[in-house]
Amino acid sequence: MFAKKYAPVLFGFILSGLMSLLVSGIATVRAIGMAPDIVGTWMGGWLTAWAVAFPIVLIIAPLAQRLVRRLVVQA
Repeated sequence: MFAKKYAPVLFGFILSGLMSLLVSGIATVRAIGMAPDIVGTWMGGWLTAWAVAFPIVLIIAPLAQRLVRRLVVQA
């Protein structure tokens, strides 16, 4: 298990992994269709996308959280 202080990084890791998996899968199917080698092509694209997405999520998440706090009404 992880210490609570690592929760934001773990959240960013999981979120960026799942989102990049989904988006790269859609992009791969649109680009090459259901080709026989789609899984290998998709995984290569996904790993590249995740390597970019993870650090960006860590940078952008605090900015997005601040924006959300400004946009929502406090109850």
